[in-house]
Amino acid sequence: MGLFGKIFTWWDGATLGTQWWASRVGGEHVGTDAQGNKYYRAKAKDGPNTGSYTQNAKRWVIYAGANDASRVPAEWHGWLHGAFDDVPESHLPPPKVWETDYTPNATGTPAAYRPQGALERGGKRARAVGDYEAWTPEG
Repeated sequence: MGLFGKIFTWWDGATLGTQWWASRVGGEHVGTDAQGNKYYRAKAKDGPNTGSYTQNAKRWVIYAGANDASRVPAEWHGWLHGAFDDVPESHLPPPKVWETDYTPNATGTPAAYRPQGALERGGKRARAVGDYEAWTPEG
C-alpha cells in the first residue's frame, strides 16, 4: 500500500501518526508478544507521581501486520484491560502440554471451516435416514 496508505489507512496496521505517537510522544513500549505485536502504555504525567503508572493508564497494541483482535494472546489481553499492572510474563503459569500455538481467525477466507452440505462445498448433504419422517397433511 506504500506511504500514502500508511498515512490514511488503519485496517492494515497502524497509521504513521499512531506509530509516531506511541513510540515518541505519548507512549512507552512495555513489551512485545511472540507474534511481534507491540504493547504500549501512556507516559506518566509530570507531578508528584512522576515515573509511576496508575491502573487506569491508557494501554494499547500496535499489531505486526493486519489489525485483528484475535491475534492478542490471552495474557496480553488481560494486561490491556487492566487485570494486572505488571507485564504478563510475571503472571504466566508454565505452559501446559495440551496448549497449541496461535492460529489466525480464518472466517471469511478460503481456509474457513465449511461443514458437510455447505454451499461452498457443493451443497450436498447426507440424506436423512432412520428417525426422520416427513410430515404429510391428512386430507
